[in-house]
Amino acid sequence: MKNYTQHYTFPTSYDAILEQLDGIKPALYARTRNFVDGSVTYLSPYISRGVISCRQVLNHVLKKDHKPWQIEKFIQELAWREYFQRTWQQLGDGIWDDIKRPQPDVVHHRMVDAVAAASTSINAIDEHIQLLFDKGYMHNHVRMYVASITCNIAKAHWLVPSKWLYYHLLDGDIASNTCSWQWVAGAFATKKYYCNQDNVNRYTYSEQKDTFLDKEYPALVNMPVPPQLEASSELTLHTPLPQTALPAIDISKPTFIYNNYNLDPQWHSHEDGNRILLLEPSHFEKYPVSKQVIDFILALGKNILGLQVYTGEMSAIAKLYPNSETANEQIVSKENPVYSHYTGKREERDWMFPEVVKPYSSFFAFWKKCAPYLKEYTGNQ
Repeated sequence: MKNYTQHYTFPTSYDAILEQLDGIKPALYARTRNFVDGSVTYLSPYISRGVISCRQVLNHVLKKDHKPWQIEKFIQELAWREYFQRTWQQLGDGIWDDIKRPQPDVVHHRMVDAVAAASTSINAIDEHIQLLFDKGYMHNHVRMYVASITCNIAKAHWLVPSKWLYYHLLDGDIASNTCSWQWVAGAFATKKYYCNQDNVNRYTYSEQKDTFLDKEYPALVNMPVPPQLEASSELTLHTPLPQTALPAIDISKPTFIYNNYNLDPQWHSHEDGNRILLLEPSHFEKYPVSKQVIDFILALGKNILGLQVYTGEMSAIAKLYPNSETANEQIVSKENPVYSHYTGKREERDWMFPEVVKPYSSFFAFWKKCAPYLKEYTGNQ
């Protein structure tokens, strides 16, 4: 593998994360991002876990005298995240259904064994699946390849494989992951995304030939499922959560609730209060993640002074207060569709474009609504 894999070890100290933020090259990103050694930011695990926000990233690059028109592709990639989050806000649990249309040509709703075993016979893809297992990360272009092979060549429905990928990703984000799989599979788009061997070779620097992908695109669309991809299985995933005691809190102070999507060390950092990283078993039973992901979340939590980790349900935290009225007044969290059941006050996330609430019919319809608000970052249209 090329030496870009050195970036697949993600530091967890806040200072190191800010140093990584300072080193991004947004202009180079647009030209090289599809290559596996391209100038991508490697910030996605920190954005997905709420350590930093897309707004923070955007502010940072614009303060370095980058003009929006010079780095529009980079800003759009940040906006895609916001678009998917707004889609999730609007749909709620409907995000787990085919969003725009039923996925075409589905043969089964299981996991493709060869993908899960990194044995698809496409060498570059198998190497990157193994890197996913080892490092908890996969380049975005390779994610598209994997989803295309799984859904459009092996003809699996997107739902189960999307949960498999989410399980392993340090940057696992329900909205981005689910919507991206649906986009590739044609359930959230007007057509499917296909890759052939020439495309894979170009962007992964491989030279493989004579594979089931070594065809022109029309032949890929119409071919039967290759023998290598026929076997499938049910998917069983388990989250190993730490065992903890019930937190000790001062009920006269606010309680700030952190979770796997909100690990911002700066959130209310100057206020005196209780700070709890809440790991709800009910959540992880529904949305399982690997031990590597849990360890990453716990390591990021160490940036938050006075944080107590609690494996348990929100209802147990609420019961630490004398009554529901006090709990609703004192408990504070950040809004997220998956945590809409939380007791207490829910604050807005740090959106880049808080004025654009609807996801609209497509990303580019959404982007047209967002683009005028860039003047608030730059001072001019």
